[in-house]
Amino acid sequence: MKRREFITLLGGAAVAWPVAARAQQAAMPVIGVLSAEWPDLFTDRLRAFHDGLRETGYVEGRNVAIEYRWAEGRNDRLPALAAELVRRQVSVIVTAGSTPATLAAREATTTIPILFYIGANPVEVGLVTSLSRPGGNLTGVVTLNVEGVAKRLELLHELVPTATIIAALVNPTAPVLAETMTRDLQAAARTLALELHVLHARSEREIDTAFATLVQLRAGALVIGTDALFNSRSEQLAGLALRHAVPAIYQFREFVSAGGLMSYSTTVVDTYRPLGVYTGRILKGEKPADLPVQQATRLELIINMKTAKALGISVPLPLIGRADEVIE
Repeated sequence: MKRREFITLLGGAAVAWPVAARAQQAAMPVIGVLSAEWPDLFTDRLRAFHDGLRETGYVEGRNVAIEYRWAEGRNDRLPALAAELVRRQVSVIVTAGSTPATLAAREATTTIPILFYIGANPVEVGLVTSLSRPGGNLTGVVTLNVEGVAKRLELLHELVPTATIIAALVNPTAPVLAETMTRDLQAAARTLALELHVLHARSEREIDTAFATLVQLRAGALVIGTDALFNSRSEQLAGLALRHAVPAIYQFREFVSAGGLMSYSTTVVDTYRPLGVYTGRILKGEKPADLPVQQATRLELIINMKTAKALGISVPLPLIGRADEVIE
């Protein structure tokens, strides 16, 4: 081969390599993560999600890209964020820990696969036809966090049986969740012969207002509803409950770690790994309609004994015995 011909071939290869690399990068599937939460609150959950992805052979930045959209407690932003991901033509949308995000994604597309992680019953809110045969373009993992709200009221009643007036806090900007929880709480309150007052809060300031209201109502206990805004305000909620001497229960252990009295929910980190596995399977070509909705089955009860003592509450021994963790 002549020297000039060799240089020409080498130059052509130098041009071809970047083109091939760009083509490979363009072919990399993109996962769109849509959530009503804040990114800094999702570190452990995202780690578990990535572990699930890795089980199916996908590693972010190596053979899959991920674009994140965080509404940061603003449920009204979710439709626009969902539309962004649809315009981006992502391969799959993962609605992490948010029923409002899932509903927004469903409205944005009927073709892109959607994998949800939610606390509401997906059949009741119209996301899937059934848990075993979802149909359509949605499937995912469902926790018992919304359905567990009635159980939280029962646990609170067991702890403070003398409290006959109970308050519940919900966020009206997530109407499906708010209505579901209100209905379940009202039914449980009737069974227990309790007077229930449902209070609304859609911002940090309105949380303060709600606590002032429950004091005026002379509520003896508080059930905090499931919501992204409340997830981000664990310290505020725990501090207000202690300041106003109101026994309160929430879904996540972060509330108890921040000084709250009790929490009762699924272990969310463990259940984010299956969400990652399902995402990988979708990327490999499986259809959401063929993947049954997975259900979290383990619930954990956590009690902060230091807070109970500060509130002057004697925790019954049977309740302590059922607790998965007792914080001294």
